[in-house]
Amino acid sequence: MIKQIQKNHRTIIILALMTIIPFSFAWYLTTDPDFKPSATNKGDLIIPVITTEDSDLQGIDDFSINNIGQLKGHWVMLNIIPANNCNKLCVEAIHATRQLRLMLNKDLTRTRRAVIVMQGQQEAEFQPWWDEDDRLIKVKPSPALAIKIKQQLGGKIAEGRLLLMDPLGNIMMQYSSEFDPYAVKSDLKKLLRISQIG
Repeated sequence: MIKQIQKNHRTIIILALMTIIPFSFAWYLTTDPDFKPSATNKGDLIIPVITTEDSDLQGIDDFSINNIGQLKGHWVMLNIIPANNCNKLCVEAIHATRQLRLMLNKDLTRTRRAVIVMQGQQEAEFQPWWDEDDRLIKVKPSPALAIKIKQQLGGKIAEGRLLLMDPLGNIMMQYSSEFDPYAVKSDLKKLLRISQIG
């Protein structure tokens, strides 16, 4: 009889805890404005997103001018060239996105690659990769878009920075210099899996 009473008490205590603990945790979440649940994405979300119009990105060379329309409706990996010349880190980042796109296998057709030249124009004779990467869409931003990018990314843009643009033209995620291609692939795979467009 005593054992049964102890068992009943234990059951009541467990039921009470099962009610109190989730309620207490929910209450804590409503009172702590700094709480952020752990994210599964490897890149940093750009908040608010950088919106673009069709006219905001203009092709630089003949291939880019003729194929600029391919950026619309696709997930786009955008490498940024912030200065007049693309240094070693910048070139390596552009090469990494080339390899990354190939790693996407069947999702390769849902993605595109582009490079944004923020200022000046790359000199082909000093930049061998410029002509060798003949499938890369090379664009320059409109003055309004250049200002938005600089404001959202914090002024001086580091060499090797990578941005992701969704099929609607929203630049929504960024990766720092020397990003891990496998981390970007992980994020892209998730986005492609849940995306109904692009």
